[in-house]
Amino acid sequence: MDNWNDLKLVLAIQRSGSLGGGAALLKIDHSTAFRRLNALEKKLGTRLFERLPAGVYLPTPLGQKAGQTAERVETETNALDRDITGEDRRLVGNLRVTSSETLAYQIVMQQLVQFRARHPGITVELLVDNRILSLSRREADIALRVARPREPDLFGRKLADVAWTIYARPELLRGHVESAELWQLPFVGWTAETTGVAASDWLTDILAPEAIVYRANSLISQFSAAREGIGLAVLPCYLADPEPDLVRAIQQPIPELTRELWMVTHADLQRTARVRAFFDSVGQGLSQQQKMFAGLLD
Repeated sequence: MDNWNDLKLVLAIQRSGSLGGGAALLKIDHSTAFRRLNALEKKLGTRLFERLPAGVYLPTPLGQKAGQTAERVETETNALDRDITGEDRRLVGNLRVTSSETLAYQIVMQQLVQFRARHPGITVELLVDNRILSLSRREADIALRVARPREPDLFGRKLADVAWTIYARPELLRGHVESAELWQLPFVGWTAETTGVAASDWLTDILAPEAIVYRANSLISQFSAAREGIGLAVLPCYLADPEPDLVRAIQQPIPELTRELWMVTHADLQRTARVRAFFDSVGQGLSQQQKMFAGLLD
């Protein structure tokens, strides 16, 4: 296997578990991935994946070895790339930033306008994704995460505490002034498949399933549903407080839902000029809005 692209294909299929998923990771079409995999297996004279029902691709023992080799090559290549990029002192080039949809909705965009004015030579590519993208694999250069980084090879800066509480249209709350009465009202919640979201777990513990009349795996969708009066929703204060059609059903932030907002990069990239510029400009701009993130009303 003398072609790195062949190894990347094997690794992508192994990670996704399907040919279509691997093609999507590599940003190629399904037919190209199919043709390349068949040509590779023909050249090697053996199968790298067993084709199972429902489009599942299970690596053979040789396919597993090829995937492990590909991961080692990828790790070394990314390390070299970070070393080279980390020494870049120019305020030009691309910068891949990942953010959740709620932060990107307005807050980050406002900061990017100012960043662009200060550094016109830097092109920001904003990846709106609620998943935690890998900074080690260069899926992004900088991440805005609502969690303290745990990986030892990451460098981060805490920007703010992020508060959450319950919001609704004012007319939905009329006649329900006692907090105990809130749980009798319709709620907006998360889909059943949602895992690892504190607000979803909190609602599941408190509400009966039938109290949730609308579900979505998107906070922006839940925010829109609450704004339209479908039900009450648990939302981050920085998203819901500026909305004139929503009010707090519970005035104080819910302590157990408070999270930390961090700006994170790989330690090898923290010396890069454009990464430092983003930390200084956007990081400082977000830090100056700590009261808003913490849900502290004037």
